[in-house]
Amino acid sequence: MKPFKNETYTDFTKSANRDKMEKAIAEIESQRGREYSIVIGGERMRLDNKFHSYNPSKKDEIVGTFQEADEKTADKAVEVASETFKSWRYTPAKVRANYLFKVANIMHRRRLELAAWMVIEEGKNWLEADADVAEAIDFCDYYAHETLRYDKGPKLLQYPGERDTQVYIPLGVGLVIAPWNFPLAILCGMTSASFVTGNTVIMKPSEDSPTIAAKFMEIIEEAKIPVGVVNFLTGHGRPAADYLVRHPKIRFICFTGSKAVGLYITEQAAKTQPGQIWIKRVITEMGGKDAIIVDSEADIDSAVTGVRASAFGYQGQKCSACSRLILDDKIYDEFMKKFIPTVEAIKIGPPKYYENYLGPVINEIAYNSILEYIKIGKSEGTLICGGEPAETDGWFIKPTVIVDVEPTARIFREEIFGPVLAVTRARDFDHAIELVNDTEYGLTGAVYTKNRDRIEKARREFFIGNLYFNRKCTGALVGVHPFGGFNMSGTDSKAGGPDYLLLFMQAKSIVEYVGMKKKKATRKAKKKKKR
Repeated sequence: MKPFKNETYTDFTKSANRDKMEKAIAEIESQRGREYSIVIGGERMRLDNKFHSYNPSKKDEIVGTFQEADEKTADKAVEVASETFKSWRYTPAKVRANYLFKVANIMHRRRLELAAWMVIEEGKNWLEADADVAEAIDFCDYYAHETLRYDKGPKLLQYPGERDTQVYIPLGVGLVIAPWNFPLAILCGMTSASFVTGNTVIMKPSEDSPTIAAKFMEIIEEAKIPVGVVNFLTGHGRPAADYLVRHPKIRFICFTGSKAVGLYITEQAAKTQPGQIWIKRVITEMGGKDAIIVDSEADIDSAVTGVRASAFGYQGQKCSACSRLILDDKIYDEFMKKFIPTVEAIKIGPPKYYENYLGPVINEIAYNSILEYIKIGKSEGTLICGGEPAETDGWFIKPTVIVDVEPTARIFREEIFGPVLAVTRARDFDHAIELVNDTEYGLTGAVYTKNRDRIEKARREFFIGNLYFNRKCTGALVGVHPFGGFNMSGTDSKAGGPDYLLLFMQAKSIVEYVGMKKKKATRKAKKKKKR
């Protein structure tokens, strides 16, 4: 077993790699429109009610057709997962870890194919899609190593006459509700953490990203993970997922998505149902309103590059994306003079073409919501860049920058989840810290400064789960930057970190009385006895 190491990204500046990616995209485009089944205990199920997944770059182009799960189907998934748990829970950690290593190897082999699906179904550019697959591989590899570490148990003090140990045991049947913005990485991360720790799981992807989830389920089967350990259920939030959240046999729920849905899940899961014998564990990641401070003593060119990537990477559709920019008044003009031309130079278009950096937002609902926020922003500040749809056949919105935004403005406080950046001036660094903390969220953020004292101040006072200095606030790496936020950003789960698997297990303390060992008689006592 090799030590964990992060996957390197594919270098698409090399023509050979570009050719391979173009072939992968062409191949998966030839598979558009296929119908996919629900998979429960290895059984493939087709239902009367169906829905479609669409290509956001071409509004009416169907990527795949899927089953709309009902309560009866959800019940079956719970029963199969519950029955499978009876044996899977006792499967040795080494065996479970080896399954994850297999999954990682298969994804590595199918890497460009998986990335191509996300280019078409989620509108990711090549770099973002490739990074998504790399992160999924990292999750599998890292959690496999981690489950072996936890299997050894902690080192406890030993009380005289006892053998004292602590072991970690699985919780039971889990429900994974995954988002569309990292449709492979987060889905894979939450699911793999669930079953590598000995739980069984019902995996429910977003209705906007079911195709890449179906491909992940294919990989689960290719790795020959026992049937019933991972069960694939598609559909909208209601009725099936909502029903499962309240189901008495669901032991834990792992969710990534909006604050509204995350709070609803937390509330519903807290209500004890008839026959329920445990307190459900809820693991949530619910987004953010992330900020970058550019200090008066910052490297301006580096900050411009970092802010651009943080704000407009994947169309700003990341919970870690920079949507608030706090500029020290002393460098405001210099920064904006350099920054705006880089935003205006962003190439927009279908991401199936390598040269296009900014693709579409995910769907019509998001498109309309973002444009409504831009309209609000025009009344709260000054629009200086973008602010309108791009003339294409998809859900494209130009990268938008709104300045002179007050801290009380809605676009400064509410999560937009799109390519919209609100810019505010700060009198000094202390004022900048006040501004970034004036939010109900607390996920990511960054500070650009060369001043050591200000770095230390931000370390103490910038209240977020993931803080970066002199680099962008997106792009957390598994095993390097454990990810999760404070306040309304979720339960600070720290995915991809050494504490994460604890959320999927419970600790059992075991004491065995072995008796007091008799001390050997001293030489003096032995001589006395002989006399």
